Amino acid sequence: MTGYRRHIALRLIVLTIVVLALFKVFFRARLVPKPTLPSSFWGNNVKFMAPIAQEGKATSDEKHFKEALPPPEPEKPQRPMVTSPLRLVHLDLKGAAPKVSYLEQVFPLLSTLGATGILLEYEDMFPYEGDLAILRSPHAYSIEDVEKIQQLAEFNKLEVIPLIQTFGHLEFVLKHEKYWSFREFQRFPNSLNPHHPESLGLVKAILTQVLDRHRKAKWIHIGADEVFHLGEGIDSKNWLRNNNGNLGQMYLNHVKAVSAFLVDKYPSMGVILWDDMMRRTSIDLIKDKYITSYANAGFQTVWFASAFKGASDVAQIWTPVGVHLNNHLSWHKVISSMAKYPGIQWQGIALTGWQRYDHFSVLCELLPVSLPSLGVCLQSLIHGAFNGESKKTTLDILGCTNIDIKNNLCEGGGVFPGSDIYRMVLHIRDKLKSETETFLNHKYIRGWFSHYQRKYRFGNPRNLDLFGEKMLKFLEEWENFIQSFRTQMESIYFPDTIEEWMEDNVNIYMDPLRKLAKDFKEAIDKNGGVKKALK
Repeated sequence: MTGYRRHIALRLIVLTIVVLALFKVFFRARLVPKPTLPSSFWGNNVKFMAPIAQEGKATSDEKHFKEALPPPEPEKPQRPMVTSPLRLVHLDLKGAAPKVSYLEQVFPLLSTLGATGILLEYEDMFPYEGDLAILRSPHAYSIEDVEKIQQLAEFNKLEVIPLIQTFGHLEFVLKHEKYWSFREFQRFPNSLNPHHPESLGLVKAILTQVLDRHRKAKWIHIGADEVFHLGEGIDSKNWLRNNNGNLGQMYLNHVKAVSAFLVDKYPSMGVILWDDMMRRTSIDLIKDKYITSYANAGFQTVWFASAFKGASDVAQIWTPVGVHLNNHLSWHKVISSMAKYPGIQWQGIALTGWQRYDHFSVLCELLPVSLPSLGVCLQSLIHGAFNGESKKTTLDILGCTNIDIKNNLCEGGGVFPGSDIYRMVLHIRDKLKSETETFLNHKYIRGWFSHYQRKYRFGNPRNLDLFGEKMLKFLEEWENFIQSFRTQMESIYFPDTIEEWMEDNVNIYMDPLRKLAKDFKEAIDKNGGVKKALK
């Protein structure tokens, strides 16, 4: 849920039905104070400071915050309220979705670490049926898998909240030619055209299939963030021309329609959405149309969202534990300050774990790689710091000998589910690129087996022997390691994830080495013969 890069570390989520707000902010490497939220939105009775954790690589001034959509019909039944603040772990399935057998190992760990719920972002991993079957990934979960996931969660006392995008970030739907006409801007598959006569029906069908398989769910998250290019389609331009250019009203109309459908069909369910698009909407529009019963457009309850992975860089493969820890410690200060605001009840926090920035971007850190970060973050939220008690608990649960925050390491490698992958990814990160590049830049290769010489398989065997045996041994050692790594990956991930991760993080370095070995063998077979003449 980004544009070209992931800014997210803290997100403000909003409950439309009970007027809950859940913070989303984007972080960098250092913490800076965030200005007080404008009173024009919150109302003068709601003022507090929220932390922003920032990373140095800022290439855009975009700041996406997401705010509340109140109940379309205040007479509806009482929405769910938590008796104790929830700690939700976000599982982003739009990339590197784990097999259910791995979730069976991970859910007990999450519960032991202190999680009390799962924010489950299905995207194309849900087993859509009928006309929607086209949306399914080739490796989508089965109906039985979805049921088992919920059973596992319930057994481990984890509340499941499905997250289904309904406006922006609908690439997994709009990439299909069948739905190209539903795009807001025809060139881009990001956002839904809210004026298409069948758009709302499509969204209703998607939500119905998901919620019919989640009968015990108390909440549904409808996304609705980053609706890129809203207002740029022909239909939207015509609507804006006839409605004083009110883009905020256009956005609210669609979200209200989706929420009204959910309220009517599932009256006891709370609805959650991200708040960034609402930040662009005037408070008067929101208040006058939807929350007249809430004085000064203040909120009654608030949720927060942080990030334990997938928020520091679009192609990150190793989780920066220190950055995420600071992110959570900053939010803990805000949580601790909530007692000063008796008019707002803290409902919980979602620890987001983005697997991709969007449907078309590369993979971020794998879940096993990020589990030490998740452990540190959860325990720090519980204890208010990563102190002796929280550190000991984290080490005992993960099986690490130490957590090196500065170097982002679970020393000893741990014994948690997927710890073999954790250690192997660390080895790949630390060694593969540097060792292969060093070898390929060896003076014997630069001097006696250059690109030109390899092109014609032209070389003196005496000189080739100076590096050949060492090269073949080096290649064999890495191939054996990679095969072991692949075996570990196969126990957790589906083939498409393994191929993608290997192409982007392994083969990009191994393929030049493999090509060198092939050229070497062919040159040796020429036995120092004559170079092939140019024609």
